Amino acid sequence: MNMQKLFFMLIALLFSTAVQAKDEFFYVDLQRAVFEVDDGKSAKEKLELLKTSKQKALDEEQTKLKALQESLEKQSAMMTPDVKAKKEQEFAEKLGQLQQLYSNMQRELAEEEMKIQQQIFGKMAEILEGMGNEGTYGQLIFRKDALLWAPPHLDITNELIRRYNAANAGKKTTTPTKTPSKGK
Repeated sequence: MNMQKLFFMLIALLFSTAVQAKDEFFYVDLQRAVFEVDDGKSAKEKLELLKTSKQKALDEEQTKLKALQESLEKQSAMMTPDVKAKKEQEFAEKLGQLQQLYSNMQRELAEEEMKIQQQIFGKMAEILEGMGNEGTYGQLIFRKDALLWAPPHLDITNELIRRYNAANAGKKTTTPTKTPSKGK
């Protein structure tokens, strides 16, 4: 079970036990909220910089590999079978390393994004719990999970974003923990 579904179930449980005077259902678009809060915007920018840095390193390695391939193709007719086999093996190893580098970069970026989202979701859970305890809102549905349609006036996403930004103004925002480095 992924963290997001676990988070949704936790919040649904909190709200199902804390239904107040209102019988209306309200909904929140958490995906939108995560990317629209100030922390989310800041984290997205930093992730993009990290991605750009990693892509640049990957592009450099890919350029080197292409040069090696072109050199191998040009010189292969003049190589002995042993030398040619050795160069082809070297090329295959470097290709595997490049593929591994790409895979590692993708995994690291995905892990960093998940970590940031979890930090933001944790803060949002506290705010949503507070909103539920106020008695202003009845039951809460997460838009992605079960909501096919609802009137816009029942969407409390903007209120969640406003409260999140107010509660976290001036606090250290979530940031990627890894610094861009060549080859990573």
